[in-house]
Amino acid sequence: MVGVLVRFSRWGRVRWVRAVLAGLYVVTLAAAVPRGAGGHGREGSWSSEEARRFWGPTRMEQSAGTDGDDAGGAAPPAAQRITGSARHFDGVPSVGVLFSVGEDMRDHHCTASVVHSPKGNLIITAGHCSVGSDAAFVPGYRTGSDRQPYGVWAVDRAFVDPRRSDTGEGSDLDFAFATLRPDGRGRQVERVTGANRLVRTPGYVNRVTVIGYPDADDDPADQAIRCTTMTSRLDDRRQLRMRCDGYVSGTSGSPWLTHFDERTKTGDLVGVLGGLNGGGPDGDESAQISYSPVNDDEIFALYMDAINGREPQRA
Repeated sequence: MVGVLVRFSRWGRVRWVRAVLAGLYVVTLAAAVPRGAGGHGREGSWSSEEARRFWGPTRMEQSAGTDGDDAGGAAPPAAQRITGSARHFDGVPSVGVLFSVGEDMRDHHCTASVVHSPKGNLIITAGHCSVGSDAAFVPGYRTGSDRQPYGVWAVDRAFVDPRRSDTGEGSDLDFAFATLRPDGRGRQVERVTGANRLVRTPGYVNRVTVIGYPDADDDPADQAIRCTTMTSRLDDRRQLRMRCDGYVSGTSGSPWLTHFDERTKTGDLVGVLGGLNGGGPDGDESAQISYSPVNDDEIFALYMDAINGREPQRA
């Protein structure tokens, strides 16, 4: 990459290269690390109904170019089976992509998922994904479709721990929540998609199913992937580590689920793809090894901030 080996988080590598070549640094949702605390409010009338309309057929004609139905081949294996390599599949209702209004609609930059909350309006992703204004969540995303199966949901407000960083202890806090606006019928997202359960990480060794959406530039199929594998501890960090090939740019924020139920398509969320260096090592193994902060008191403190609409304050 421009003569320098740089491992950006799994959402920003392609945009960084484009910005360098253009000689510009544009502060957008997909290219900026959040400054300070989360809780980015949005003034104005941006709504889930507007997000749905913005997705219209013209946008999708421009963003089409690959047929997701042709990608992935055979049906994926059962979720409880160790695979060792990600497989394309049709996705699940509670997991989707984040995109920024005004960008190419295939250029989604992170993965997010719905977690259960009292209001039913909460998603979780990686802290470095910079969820800000004019952002939307598309659960069960389908490439080339002019109508998304579970709608397009406008982000209302995001919550990030102000101590989060890409390295050191701050990388153990690389998670974020965002509240979504209701759709045009007044429904909250959880009513439409269902939700995963946010639980404490029981330990460093877990069997997890990880579902994410790679960036279309790195994976032209532009389709959901899944992998079931075992986790271990990342040395010197309060983070999980997994080995499974295929988790490239765009998969930051992917939920790590235990007890995944093939019938309900939900599970217990014990982590999200992120952490040190944005979620994995530098170098040749960057697409094969991924990290996740553990769910401990810190993530539940941020969860309480999100469901109560409080600005995160930390000493």
